[in-house]
Amino acid sequence: MSELLLEIISEEIPAGMQTRAITDLEINLISGLKEVSLGYDKVEKFVTPRRLTVSIIGLAQKTEGFKEERRGPKTDAPEKAVHGFLNSVGLTINDIEKRKTDKGEFFYAVINVPGQNAVDLLPTVVEQAIKKISWPKSMRWSNHTVRWVRPINNILCIFNGNILPIKFGPFAACDFTISHRMLGSRKIKIKDLQDYKKVMKEGNILIDRKERRDRIIEEATALLEKEGLRLVNDDNLLEEVLGLVEKPVVLMGSIDPEFMDVPSEVLVTTMKKNQKYFSLTTPDGRLAPKFLVVANQLGKDGGAAIVAGNEKVLRARLSDAKFFWEQDKKKRLESRLSQLNNITFHAKLGSLSNKVDRMVKIATRISDIMDLDNKNVLTAVRLAKADLSSGMVIEFPNLQGIMGGYYAINDGEPQLVANAIREHYSPMGPSDSCPTETISVVVALADKIDSLISFWAINEKPTGSKDPFGLRRAALGIIRLLIENKIHLSLKNIFDDAWDIGEYGSLKREVVDDLLSFCADRLKIYMKSSGKRHDLIAAVFSVKKEGDFVKILSCVDALSNFIESDDGSNLLVAYKRATNILRIEEKKGQMEFDDLVNADQLDQIEEIELNRVLTKIISKVVSNLKYEKFNTAMSDLSHLRSPVDNFFENVTVNCEDRDLRLNRLRLLSKIRSTMNKVADFSQIEGVDN
Repeated sequence: MSELLLEIISEEIPAGMQTRAITDLEINLISGLKEVSLGYDKVEKFVTPRRLTVSIIGLAQKTEGFKEERRGPKTDAPEKAVHGFLNSVGLTINDIEKRKTDKGEFFYAVINVPGQNAVDLLPTVVEQAIKKISWPKSMRWSNHTVRWVRPINNILCIFNGNILPIKFGPFAACDFTISHRMLGSRKIKIKDLQDYKKVMKEGNILIDRKERRDRIIEEATALLEKEGLRLVNDDNLLEEVLGLVEKPVVLMGSIDPEFMDVPSEVLVTTMKKNQKYFSLTTPDGRLAPKFLVVANQLGKDGGAAIVAGNEKVLRARLSDAKFFWEQDKKKRLESRLSQLNNITFHAKLGSLSNKVDRMVKIATRISDIMDLDNKNVLTAVRLAKADLSSGMVIEFPNLQGIMGGYYAINDGEPQLVANAIREHYSPMGPSDSCPTETISVVVALADKIDSLISFWAINEKPTGSKDPFGLRRAALGIIRLLIENKIHLSLKNIFDDAWDIGEYGSLKREVVDDLLSFCADRLKIYMKSSGKRHDLIAAVFSVKKEGDFVKILSCVDALSNFIESDDGSNLLVAYKRATNILRIEEKKGQMEFDDLVNADQLDQIEEIELNRVLTKIISKVVSNLKYEKFNTAMSDLSHLRSPVDNFFENVTVNCEDRDLRLNRLRLLSKIRSTMNKVADFSQIEGVDN
């Protein structure tokens, strides 16, 4: 069975680029094989910090030959044209044939194209596959002209045990790999993939990413069980570490006790960002004075020197963090507010101080609507961004808000205020926890509402996959804050207020309506992810445009229950029938039938009864919707089923009497308008329009 094995060894490839690079290499090779018509059975790929390895197994030895037909000139064409055709196909007049077609008789040449050997085609395929790898950043080194993410050390490329003569810049392929650099970087000759895997295993190089992951988890679990500790789960860090080691060895080190009074988030961030260490906790959830480090070798002393070295480096890192912590606490958050004038929020929107001023006014408006004592709210929103000028947050931006909460407690602020400062960026995404304390919710809403209305005002909206200011995340955050805390808030009104607060000009209605539409789309996505039917969402949105998402969600739930009932499903059929008749007649006569029904012109008992029931329930439906009794409003509609069914069964709408026909069409319009007070039933699927 034919086999191609390609391994590119370089200096360490950044962890975040490895998966994309090996995927690119695989795709490029497969695409190249397809272009030259070389088949194969399967592909295996491996990636380590220094190696990109792809093996193509069951590769065809050669391409299949085929016959190619070419039509030449007509048989009565000039002799010069015929000779030209013969020269182009490399045949004589005796080698071609004549064929009659509906356009006359032509010369045809049948050319046998022989198959090509894989060994002749593969060099170009492999070289192009290497060149086409897309790197976010690349470099030239020494006096080489080729670019790669890091300096290349070796290229192994063998086909059926023999060197495939490929080149990449100054590098020619060989038939040997290089062992783990910690074990001497020896050159080892390779015969095939099986031999390559054996050499890697004997050299303690785990080329399979999953195998490295399993090894790390296994060794970490053993150490944790021995010490009675727990791992702070961090899949992103684990994925990064997988891209840093070829021979993972998990070791445990200690944190100097003098640093344990620094906030745990600071210690965790320092260890993760600077050292790629895993943090540990005690069974009761407190940060443990221990950490896990994944080394690239064990060492002759069982890792003692590695642990000692890492503890020394960590001590220096934590000394810096402790310095920031102690220095920042010497200044009150209040005193940092003036520094926000020097931090630009956006060139067109002013400084962070300007943003805070807008947030304060928005939070005040929300507090008034919710009838809150806004003293603590205003304190929290005014101090929410103050920690952005602290040494700790400048060093570790991901601790914004978190450090503000600590500094607020240090300043003697109430715990509720500190929590609001800490949580006002939340929720940061679908899996992030949502604030529940009222003060925290108001401050978080003020921050996100200001960001949305501000960037909409300067036309910096998300486009396609681009969302540099995280506005989709902000909209989803608002949705979750309102829905999960069951807060009734008209986004239309609050966006109007935020526009006026920002003094953005005269396009308020146009911009705010567009922003409401954007938030509505986010809500639809949020509700669909919760299993809500998209057509029911659209139906409710069509009639409830004030932006009270809690009300909309409740109405969708009630509508869903109604449609699934016998009364609801049958009434939907009748609604569709009524609207179809109206649509046809409205289009035919270029008119609408929204005039009041003339009770004196009702002729049959069924239409008299239908009008009576409609008149009776309209006021009930409106009242129940006003007080958000959506299930009761649906129950009101269910009373229409019987009279509507009787009407369609016994009454002819399009009768010959013009006045009678118009009055019955008005009655159908009354059915439509009554039901549409709840939702636009025409958008509900399940019945043909």
